[in-house]
Amino acid sequence: MNKKNRQINSFNLAFLDIMFCGFGAVVLLVLIINSHIVSDNKIKQEELLAKIELLKKDKKAADLNHLDVQKKVKESEKEIIKIHNELSEIDNNRLSTAEKNSQNQQQSQQLKQKIKNLQNNIKSIDKDITNNNASILKNSGQKVRQYEGDGHRQYLTGLKLGGKRVLILLDNSASMLDETIVNIIVKRNMSDAVKRAARKWQQAVNSVKWMVANLPKNSQFLIVNFNKQTSSLADNQSYQWIKVSNHSQVNALFKRLINLVPENGTNLSRAFYSIKKLSPRPDNVILITDGLPTIGLKKTNTSKVSPAERVKLFKKAIALIPSHIPVNTILLPMEGDPLAAALYWKLAIDTKGSFMTPSRDWP
Repeated sequence: MNKKNRQINSFNLAFLDIMFCGFGAVVLLVLIINSHIVSDNKIKQEELLAKIELLKKDKKAADLNHLDVQKKVKESEKEIIKIHNELSEIDNNRLSTAEKNSQNQQQSQQLKQKIKNLQNNIKSIDKDITNNNASILKNSGQKVRQYEGDGHRQYLTGLKLGGKRVLILLDNSASMLDETIVNIIVKRNMSDAVKRAARKWQQAVNSVKWMVANLPKNSQFLIVNFNKQTSSLADNQSYQWIKVSNHSQVNALFKRLINLVPENGTNLSRAFYSIKKLSPRPDNVILITDGLPTIGLKKTNTSKVSPAERVKLFKKAIALIPSHIPVNTILLPMEGDPLAAALYWKLAIDTKGSFMTPSRDWP
């Protein structure tokens, strides 16, 4: 057939239109689907990147934990080695300790034997002391109270403790707190408990107890304390004699004695004036003090007393002592009062009494 004479068929054109439209639709569909796929892939890619970053952080933390664990493992290994060394040392010491224990047991047996021998010796000595005390009590029959100082010190040479009525004058002024002026000033501003516990004051209190314990059993006594005033330690502060054998009254007096507090100045005139308050009069006076008086019967405006004035106060005080009454003085140490020893020694001679200064560890 000749091409020039070929006729155009409408069906063919329509078919081509249909085919191209279908192809366009397919292309459009492919483009739409592809755009959704790209969008989903982008989202998934972002999620995967986030997971990767998270995994990297976890890995980094895991690496740090791993290093920390390795460090702890090394420390544990060192500790294990140290413990092994200590165990080895303990095992070695155990062997040497066993040898030492054996030696110690032998020494312990020897010491036990020595202790046993010493105990036997002590029992023997105690038996001898008991027998001697029984013999002394049988021969003398004087003591009704027992008082022993540290180390069983019972010595007091020259002090006259006899008499039917014994008056004990106890100085409880502030100077009885200590031997030095500086310490006296310090302690007088402290509590009453500290003042009562002062070594010098305790020596004075124990001296009184020792004297009462060594008085004759048929004698009577009274304790009068003095500082700027005087006070009897008997019931109701009465100036009545107390029998040495009356244990209840003596114990009550001792309770008041240990509650005394050293304070204020020293008025020796009032102390000796109290002798006149007793009836009948004492036949023996024991004075416990540490120096010359600082206060007289007359009040003065001065707070300081010179050594010469203290001597005058002392002479006025001893003038109040009734005649024929011996005064036995126990002078405790005190600095800054050099004339006290000489004047109290002369007082002992004039009254036919005694004078002594005891050692620090008496009674």
